[in-house]
Amino acid sequence: MSHPTAASGPAPDADTAPGPTPDGPAPAPGAAVPEEGAAPGPSRRQRRDFRRFMASHICNELGSSITYVALPLTAVLTLHANAWQAGLLAAAEQAAFLLLGLPAGAWVDRMRRRNVMIAADLARAVLLTAVPVAWLLDLHSMPLLCTVALLLGCARLFGDVADQSYLPTLVGRSPLVSGNSRLETVRSAAELAGPGIAGFLVQLLGAVGTLAGQAVTSLVSAVLLGRIEVREDRPAPAARTRLAAEIREGLHHVLGNPVLRVIALSTASVNLFLSGIFALETLFLTRTVGLAPAAVGWVLTSAGVGSVLAALVTERLSHAVGAARLTWLSLLVAMPFGLLLPMAGPGWRIGLFVLGALIQSGGVTAYNICQVAYRQTVCPPHLLGRMTATMRFLVWGILPVSGLLAGALGQLAGVRGALWCLTAALSATPLILLCSRLRRMRTFEDGPAQ
Repeated sequence: MSHPTAASGPAPDADTAPGPTPDGPAPAPGAAVPEEGAAPGPSRRQRRDFRRFMASHICNELGSSITYVALPLTAVLTLHANAWQAGLLAAAEQAAFLLLGLPAGAWVDRMRRRNVMIAADLARAVLLTAVPVAWLLDLHSMPLLCTVALLLGCARLFGDVADQSYLPTLVGRSPLVSGNSRLETVRSAAELAGPGIAGFLVQLLGAVGTLAGQAVTSLVSAVLLGRIEVREDRPAPAARTRLAAEIREGLHHVLGNPVLRVIALSTASVNLFLSGIFALETLFLTRTVGLAPAAVGWVLTSAGVGSVLAALVTERLSHAVGAARLTWLSLLVAMPFGLLLPMAGPGWRIGLFVLGALIQSGGVTAYNICQVAYRQTVCPPHLLGRMTATMRFLVWGILPVSGLLAGALGQLAGVRGALWCLTAALSATPLILLCSRLRRMRTFEDGPAQ
């Protein structure tokens, strides 16, 4: 399984655990929708700025995917972390979404988005440099690593929100759909390639050296963003009094729609158990199965393959069976394959992990595509940003609990036993959707509007 970026679509706005977990990309808050008769294509300056933005995006997405593997490997290989410590590290990585998930979008809207992205890149560079410096000074420890993970999560949260909101300013109205498509291609490629590259780099440079390399990519990203020529207007100060009201409006929209409510509950449940699996998989593959770091990276790549394959066929499947029906059917079919993960072992049995991760990831990707389509359909344009922030808070806020749960289960039942518990619980999550009105809907047009 691979990392969220952020969740993401999997990606900048994935409403599930980082990696191939439920949700997918949502439109940028306040993004303009291309209209018929819109202005001609982007100017030369816009194209040049967009190339710099894309290059920055490649640095960030690939760097995040590599860090997602290298950080737990640092804990396992240099600090000999146990299951509880691995779970605690995973919880620290995701705590920002629980602590700051609701107000982050409103705060970013009050600042220039490019400045927020540059600040997030510089913060990542400093934090990723702190780990190798502490290692060289013999000061590295699990508390330090957890603190770095927590602050990296905060930087990722603000960077992702600003990134998603900046594109309309950068390219204008007409090329917006094309620009988003290119950014999604980068995210998918990073999810696919990142774990394998991370495993190779850890094998070559060590886990600490790999993190130092990611600090360099964050600096490169900041430089590329700084060279963008377009400048944003300063946000109107009048909006500064509306934070609480904006948060309430987003919550009311999500919780007032019965289908959105059940989607939020289902996604949070999947995240609770799937992110627990993510927290333990590196420890399981290195200590229990006995794989080298490079092999761990390539095994985790299988989830990215599943995501790409599912993305290619989901549109056809939704036409054949209906998008609403595919939302619950994708989880019902795919989640039980997660039971193959704890069966993995040396030799040919590692193939069980690969097969389970591939199918499970594909099912989650299909679920993401369908349920995000419903959210975008039912949500008024002026509420898209707040709806996204609310869903993020509801379904990502569970992630720190997931890491702690995984760590506790690993200590009590062993890593393999914990994986059995988590995958069995994950297999039962589709029952939430089956017990809702979603089971009687073929398409989302059959459901309630808001």
